[in-house]
Amino acid sequence: MSYKSLSGTHLREKVIEKSRFLTYTAHTAGEEAARAFLASVRAGHPLATHVCFAFIADSIGNLQRFSDDGEPQGTAGMPILNVIKAQGLFETTVAVVRYFGGIKLGAGGLTRAYSSSAAEALAESEKCVYDMCSEILLRAEYPEVNALMRFLEGRCAVLGREFAADAAFTVRVREGDAASFCAELADLLNGKVQIFEQNKYFSAFPLEK
Repeated sequence: MSYKSLSGTHLREKVIEKSRFLTYTAHTAGEEAARAFLASVRAGHPLATHVCFAFIADSIGNLQRFSDDGEPQGTAGMPILNVIKAQGLFETTVAVVRYFGGIKLGAGGLTRAYSSSAAEALAESEKCVYDMCSEILLRAEYPEVNALMRFLEGRCAVLGREFAADAAFTVRVREGDAASFCAELADLLNGKVQIFEQNKYFSAFPLEK
């Protein structure tokens, strides 16, 4: 299982009919993280006319929230949410801060303004794929260490090393590759390696272009 999200935060500003629209985007894993990000945006703009937002806080799209924050109903929060959905993003929050410039945009103009602000900011945001990974502990005697290290190079992320009575390596591989990874390693070392699967969790990988 994998899903697309953002790899960090981003800010984009544009002016429409003298109103300033500052759009903040972020990867937020869970509603608590999304709410904390929104609170930080609001804290940075205490005099803003509106802080409208939308987020999808989980990895499957069940946890969605949005707010027009005083703009006419349906002109801000839902358009922002629709942009997040259209880009196939999860665990993503978008907040659009508006400073009113004195010219009313009307319902259609507001919808276009918030939609375009969200779309342009997300287009500029760095994206990545979150894939389910397996964390694996490998233990081997010292005569096998050089072969083991050569095997690991380029095949996985080495999270930790410990050299005591034997050599221990903690590595991370994509769950879909874990079975073949373990089988190939055991075959290479003629079974002279102990393999213990530890935790499973999502980890970020660069988005293939």
